[in-house]
Amino acid sequence: MKKGRDAVKIIKAINNNAALALDQNGKELVVFGRGIGFRNVPYELTDLSRIERTFYDVNPQYFEIAGQLPQPILLASADIAEQAEFELDCELNPNLPFTLADHLNFAIERKKKGIRITTPIAYDIAHLYPREYALGQAALKTVFLKTGVRLPEDEAINVALHLINAETESGDMTATMTAAEILTDVDRIISQHLGITLDMNNFYYSRFTMHLRYLIQRMSDGEQLENMDVNMLRQIAQAYPDIYQCVQEIAAYFKRDWFWTCTDEELLYLMIHINRLSEKSK
Repeated sequence: MKKGRDAVKIIKAINNNAALALDQNGKELVVFGRGIGFRNVPYELTDLSRIERTFYDVNPQYFEIAGQLPQPILLASADIAEQAEFELDCELNPNLPFTLADHLNFAIERKKKGIRITTPIAYDIAHLYPREYALGQAALKTVFLKTGVRLPEDEAINVALHLINAETESGDMTATMTAAEILTDVDRIISQHLGITLDMNNFYYSRFTMHLRYLIQRMSDGEQLENMDVNMLRQIAQAYPDIYQCVQEIAAYFKRDWFWTCTDEELLYLMIHINRLSEKSK
């Protein structure tokens, strides 16, 4: 980094290694680096090589959290967030490094105390959000490299949930938990109605869960697929009556529990996916 005219102004210390600053355009940011918050403020930091990390658009409520977290954990969280933005090719909630670091800090404390907490919807999250789950698994390696603590594999799901949460503008995890709950219910309906055991490691199951994820999103937003010849649905329903009845039961579940109504085209695509699941299961 350059020195001199590329200085930032440190305006408030968070702790010895973190501070609130202003960049050259007067925009507020949080900076991390050894001893950055130690000097009396305000002051001009001209040696930008001392800055290890910068965070823009951070909610002020996380300043105190940043000051209390061990720096290795926060830096690990920042690395995880940066990699996730690259892999997911999207802008994540700027507070993610702090909320994730706060979670990881407690996870490390639980590990040291021998406390283990399982996530009931873990398997559903892994299939609904495979990319985020893979990033969660990679995150555990990052945490180990930065802190020397090897967290249990279950924590990959929790990291994935934070990433999914950060992908939404509102940062609300409700939609994620709803999707996982619905997948569990729909799996049960399919298994019971068709008398099959779903192979959750099957490629077609992964395709199905991805379709269901976007169907839930469309129904939540009130924007469903249409413009289909109704006769096509009738023809397929006659060819696969068991699959059609199963889909009707799923549609009734959506209507009863979530107040959503499936269009004929949505029903058709559900039938196609469930028929593949049924064939592969048999």
